[in-house]
Order: sequence, then C-alpha cells, then structure tokens
Amino acid sequence: MKANPVVWFEIYVQDMARARKFYETVFQCTLEPLAAPEQAASKPAAPECETGGMEMLSFPMDMDAPGTGGMLVRMDEVSSGGGGTLVYFGCEDCAVEQSRVEAAGGQVHKPKFAIGPYGFCALVVDTEGNCIGLHSMQ
Repeated sequence: MKANPVVWFEIYVQDMARARKFYETVFQCTLEPLAAPEQAASKPAAPECETGGMEMLSFPMDMDAPGTGGMLVRMDEVSSGGGGTLVYFGCEDCAVEQSRVEAAGGQVHKPKFAIGPYGFCALVVDTEGNCIGLHSMQ
C-alpha cells in the first residue's frame, strides 16, 4: 500500500448549486466543472457539466502536489448523507473554516477539538447531510 493510499474522493449531493455555495463559502475557493468520464476524452465540459444524470464540480487541485483531489457529484439514484466514510479537509486553523459553516447553511456537529500530537479537528455537516472533517495542526 502507498504511504498516502487515498488518491481521490467524491462527496455526493442532491442540490449542486446549494452544495457549491456551501463549499465555496466555507473554503473560500472556486469549484470548477469537470466533464463526465465518457465526455472527457472527446470534448470540453459543458458550462454546468451535467450529462447523463450526472453533475461534477472539482475542488482546486494540483495533480503534481502531494495530497488528494476530489469533487462534488450529483448523480441520479445516488443519495447524499452519512455513509460511513469521513473526508477530512486540511486547514491552517480549522476554527476559521468552522466559523463559516452555519452562515453557509451547514451545521457544526463537533466544534474544534484537540487530537493530541496530531493537531486539531472539527466535524461539520454540509447542506446535503454529509459529515466532513476539518483538520489543522494549530
């Protein structure tokens, strides 16, 4: 197994516009449309990148840097919400992103707490019912 075995993540959503606003507000970034797999090789992504009952928006990423890229996905017949996997987003100070969650329409599930020598984390719930983690060393 690789030292960092996770290479991609997908967060499933029901309302892409609402989810986009939440994540762009909390993380102060811009999500970009991503073409559906069958479309990617043949033509550029549509403005809202919806095809075949699937919409995808990727988080900013650098494929040559360490860490994991990922995206929001709206797909017919796939539900959002708790499903047993928790994705943690790296932050300088997770209290900063946590402070934006409620204004963006989410909920703070567990405010920033210490995890010993591994830093701090907070657990928040997005507008689609997905629980995500925020992690920082301070």
